[in-house]
Amino acid sequence: MLVLVAPGQGAQTPGFLAPWLDLPGAADRIAAWSDAIGLDLAHYGTKADADEIRDTAVAQPLLVAAGLLSASALGDVTPGAVAGHSVGEITAAAFARVIDDTAALRLVRARGLAMAEAAAVTRTGMSALLGGDPDVTVPHLEKLGLTPANVNGAGQIVAAGTMEQLAALEADKPEGVRKVVALQVAGAFHTHHMAPAVAKLQEAAQGLDPADPAVPYVSNKDGRTVATGAEVVSRLVGQVANPVRWDLCMETFAALGATALIEVCPGGTLTGLAKRALKGVQTLALKTPDDLDAARTLVAEHQAA
Repeated sequence: MLVLVAPGQGAQTPGFLAPWLDLPGAADRIAAWSDAIGLDLAHYGTKADADEIRDTAVAQPLLVAAGLLSASALGDVTPGAVAGHSVGEITAAAFARVIDDTAALRLVRARGLAMAEAAAVTRTGMSALLGGDPDVTVPHLEKLGLTPANVNGAGQIVAAGTMEQLAALEADKPEGVRKVVALQVAGAFHTHHMAPAVAKLQEAAQGLDPADPAVPYVSNKDGRTVATGAEVVSRLVGQVANPVRWDLCMETFAALGATALIEVCPGGTLTGLAKRALKGVQTLALKTPDDLDAARTLVAEHQAA
């Protein structure tokens, strides 16, 4: 069974969208989405520097657009399940046909703006902790006032909080943690710092007319599959201020019988986690169009199975 997943914020790099715009019709789709949300996606995905695309209001629509574009380049794909990490859940909602592509871009534009506004209140950030035991790491983070905002599995937890709290973490790592890596994000996402964004996203979601998922949709709130479009949207709204449990998503992939996992552009993060946590599952990250042939072969083998 094939699982199709979409990465979250921090996966973007300068110019990563450029090779995808050479595909037939890609530039026109990006232009139409840009017009729909009032943001020049082509510019930010090809010419902007790292600081510009670190801006939450820019990074989030850019990631969703890239995910949708790269998935469509695969051709006719019916995965056995879909999921997304953080903002990637909006991409996954479009994969599952809960909302259409343009609605997904409009929703993520509202999400990015609301979260950027919330992040501007206090200087906050996120850092990945590599290694360690969650039973040891989580209490240590809470002692420092930090939130385990992403529990990613495969020995990785992402802490979120104020810059002072993250500095304290650098100086006082939990036992067993090999390394603390600051992430290229502009706020403490999936924590109480994002609470002001929830109401604004709820307002933006009111205009949606969601359909029930056409394929199993795995929520990163708790790793469970969600049966109705209304529940998917409700979880998308609340998710901005709640932790991401990617570890539980991967447990669900295994329980569903996953044999292959493809991560859409800009892929790499989630396939890396899957390689460590989902032994025996083939993985492929869509980084450039050069990866499409191998991805189509994987789709043909595992979608049929």
